[in-house]
Amino acid sequence: MNRSTRVRGLIALAAVALSLYVALTVPVHLGLDLRGGTQIVLETRPTTADETDGEATDRTVEVLRGRVDALGVAEPSITRSGSDRIIVELPGLQDPRKAADVLGRTAQLTFHPVRGTDDLPEELPERPRGKVLPDESGQSLRLEPAALTGKDVETAAARFDPQGGGWHVTVDFKGAGEKGWARLTGEAACHPAGDPGRRVAIVLDDKIISSPQVDPSVACRAGIGGGSTQITGSFDDSEAKELALLVSGGALPVPVETIEQRTVGPTLGSEAITASAWAAVIGTALTSLFIIVVYRLVGFLATVALLSYGLISYAALAALGATLTLPGLAGFVLAIGMAVDANVLVFERAREEYASGPRRTPRSSLNAGFRKAFSAIADSNITTLIAAGLLFFLASGPVRGFGVTLGIGVLASMVSALVITRSLAEFAVARPRLRRRPRLTGIAHTGAVRDRLSRRNPDLMRHPRRWLAVSAAVLVLAASGIAARGLDFGVEFTGGRLIEYSTDTPVDPGRARTALADAGFPQAVVQTSGENRLTVRTHRLDNTQAAAVTDTVAGLTDRADKVRDEAIGPSLGEELRRGAVVALVVALGAQLVYLAARFRWLLGTSAVAALAHDVVILLGVFAWLGKSIDGVFLAALLTVIGYSVNDSVVVFDRVRELGRGNRRTPFDRIANLALLQTLPRTVNTGMGAAFILTSLAVLGGDTLTDFALALLVGLAVGTYSSMFTATPLAVELHRRTSAQPPASPRSR
Repeated sequence: MNRSTRVRGLIALAAVALSLYVALTVPVHLGLDLRGGTQIVLETRPTTADETDGEATDRTVEVLRGRVDALGVAEPSITRSGSDRIIVELPGLQDPRKAADVLGRTAQLTFHPVRGTDDLPEELPERPRGKVLPDESGQSLRLEPAALTGKDVETAAARFDPQGGGWHVTVDFKGAGEKGWARLTGEAACHPAGDPGRRVAIVLDDKIISSPQVDPSVACRAGIGGGSTQITGSFDDSEAKELALLVSGGALPVPVETIEQRTVGPTLGSEAITASAWAAVIGTALTSLFIIVVYRLVGFLATVALLSYGLISYAALAALGATLTLPGLAGFVLAIGMAVDANVLVFERAREEYASGPRRTPRSSLNAGFRKAFSAIADSNITTLIAAGLLFFLASGPVRGFGVTLGIGVLASMVSALVITRSLAEFAVARPRLRRRPRLTGIAHTGAVRDRLSRRNPDLMRHPRRWLAVSAAVLVLAASGIAARGLDFGVEFTGGRLIEYSTDTPVDPGRARTALADAGFPQAVVQTSGENRLTVRTHRLDNTQAAAVTDTVAGLTDRADKVRDEAIGPSLGEELRRGAVVALVVALGAQLVYLAARFRWLLGTSAVAALAHDVVILLGVFAWLGKSIDGVFLAALLTVIGYSVNDSVVVFDRVRELGRGNRRTPFDRIANLALLQTLPRTVNTGMGAAFILTSLAVLGGDTLTDFALALLVGLAVGTYSSMFTATPLAVELHRRTSAQPPASPRSR
């Protein structure tokens, strides 16, 4: 065993040991779509004076943190996003109305003297005319300018008077607020009993919530000492606690608006986790069985490395403190299939090396396979990392989480293939027993696909225009679907509200649509999704209107549990839609720049054209099927871009390699030979990914079906386009741009 092998072995052992330690000691933070709860995204609306104050959002976060803590939610999360957005996560909270009302209230609390009947304008000319507001009973009161504000309040608490006084809120003042309260009540006490001027108005957000009379026992100018008071009214327990929460939490420095609200029931979260776990187990088992059957011993060792890959990925998520969302969990499962790609590339190159000469051994062939496959592995993984990076920087929410897990998965797969698999395989093939029986290694034979291709030796690039015509016809069909049926953008891109219910019996969508129209929601779109699932999508609704929708649906069946509730503001929907377009354009541009730098511009242009071909076809399929275009679809689409370019990179990497040693060979022959040599890798990699994606589609439940469908379509289209769109296009472009004149008939 040489020094480099020992170093790789130690690195592999250290990576696995460290990952195991992190996985056992650091928990992964689950997103609300997996554990249930409510997420609210608030956007600050600063006044003109506050527009240049960069600390306004930070002060708002601190006030909101006090309000959330008082709600009693376990493990809440409040984070700032950008310069003017705040993301609040409330695990376990299934009724967003209370949280939205509490968080969105500006809570400007003020204490005002009330102008009495004896305060005539000629007697008090210096006093400004105050605002007029109705009190609790509807009587109009003219208020003086505020004497105290919420900043003078130290604490507030809801209390119950067992002597029949009901619920009230006690307020304790601090600092100058104690003297201010005594002065305010002392001035009010100078008015006679029954006069409006003897009252003190307590105003919350321009609404009088209480205006008590100062007790007759309080002397004029003396006031109420002790720095505390009570807010009384017709409060029940929840109203008193909410009022105390707002008063003690303080006023928001700037107004805020709820632009996004998501609520996921714990049932949906547990179902998603269970479904994804089964999909991961079964998909990984099928992929591992396939790899072992095809590549024998080295396939078994690759399966061991695949398990190590899963451990490293999980540990990396935990160590980085990343939030694992539903799309992120799907990306984690998908990356298992992608991790197979690097192993297949190496094993196929090792088989080619073994077949190239009689003096080759499994060990030398394996080393050559790792060396010659490295450039293709690096290029294909870098292109996928570009897609993952774009998801992280250009997307938000769950899609951004998907980009994180995809990026971690790609890096972990490279460690798995280039370090762990190589260490295990090099150690195994060096054993004397395997040197005597090389076929057990899985490297000492070429495989069924390569054997069949070598016997037939088809010229796939003889008529490249025919392949391009087929691709053009499929493009026209896809584009006609987009033009005829349009794209059904989800609420994430259009704004509005989507509520999903789980019912005990199936509910007819037409009946539900009629009932909602009668209830005042004629534009509601009602769909069934899976067994006993009903989805209602409509324009933007407030929480009271959403409750009316729920009551209407509940009247159609014995039981209707709300498992998902999403509300997206129109401004955010437009922003997400614009960001999706930007992400696609930037993704294609980034792929073109990288491929043009690594290959010739001709090959880079062909690969990017194939990517655009895949995007249009995937959009067309979803248009024809009437599937929703949402954030999860965007994650799938960008993944398809990264996955599709992998196949093109592998083919063009072989074209570049063959072209260096055969400069006089026509380009179309080189391209055809590259296709034939890489076809076994393409077939085996596609089969490995298909097992994972099929498991997601069949076992992943309603929430993952469309995601898996998009990736399955993308896998099929991407595999085809890399061979029969990108390569024929490169051949045709080479013919048109070649500086050499076409050969005459006599010279052929």
